[in-house]
Amino acid sequence: MSDEKQLPVPSEKVSTPVPRLSSPSQVQTHGLTAERAAKIVNQSGSSRMAALLGIAIVTLFVIVYAFYDQGLPGVTGSSRLDAAKREQYLETVKRGYNLFEANCARCHGAQGQGGIGPILNDQGKLLAHLTPQYLKNVLTVGGRYVCGDAKSLMGVWADTNGGPLNYREIEELIAWIRATNTDTIEVRDPATGEMVAVTGWRDAAYAPAADATPVPACWQDAFAVSPTPTGPATPTPSMVAGESFTIVAMGVKFDLASLTVAAGKAFSIVFDNQDAGIPHNVAIHKDTATGTEVFKGEIFPGIGTRTYSVPALTAGTYAFVCTVHPNMVGTLTVK
Repeated sequence: MSDEKQLPVPSEKVSTPVPRLSSPSQVQTHGLTAERAAKIVNQSGSSRMAALLGIAIVTLFVIVYAFYDQGLPGVTGSSRLDAAKREQYLETVKRGYNLFEANCARCHGAQGQGGIGPILNDQGKLLAHLTPQYLKNVLTVGGRYVCGDAKSLMGVWADTNGGPLNYREIEELIAWIRATNTDTIEVRDPATGEMVAVTGWRDAAYAPAADATPVPACWQDAFAVSPTPTGPATPTPSMVAGESFTIVAMGVKFDLASLTVAAGKAFSIVFDNQDAGIPHNVAIHKDTATGTEVFKGEIFPGIGTRTYSVPALTAGTYAFVCTVHPNMVGTLTVK
């Protein structure tokens, strides 16, 4: 026999297999009940609904944001980018307004109505003459660009030619002069210190009359005086001599704030213009300075005197105003 050791014979007793699952015993030993299955189904359905609701919310957010960012189809200016551009443009207009008030208003008037310098808020000029490029040229080289006048009081404003304003300020100033009546900005009133709303001068809907004449290249040409006719004038009922009143223009304003005349009687106005090189006249409008014009005296530049024969007026309230500088206004009472 061999000396090799015999291996122990394993016992014939079979041990019970050890479960490989670690779940609780009740799961291993009991089946899935109908109640439990129903709960699982309900929970699954709720999860799907929650997921669908989440997808719907995200989709709705994406659509709303797209409209906010890109704007509504067919609606100009409704996008976020358009709104940002509009806000930036109005800020530019506001800075231009402040520059105008600080540097230009003393000659051209706070509302562009003119004064020592020509009127700027005329709709015909704003439409066809005071273009951005034209204004830039004037601000760059001065008033000699306008009428070829080397002695023009309009100086150079661009710093490229020795003026005080840089290119950005020139653009802002032009933006204010070209702003429309749909452009509204909030500015501080120097008189009260309160914030007030100001709109641009240019009427966005303005269209010249079919028979309108072109705006002259030189603003002084608009006030050229027609030659005085020779020979005695034949009196007409509207020129019958009556009571005479004197109105003086000095410092771009009238010396009178009010005037009273008799109803039904013609009268004359002796108009004395003491503003050298600045055109003025006297016109009469019904009710207010913007009312219907019932009489217009000849516009003439420089120092001089004109006598206007005014026809009889009916009783009521009128205004006498300079048609070149509408800030020059007074009250005319006819009684």
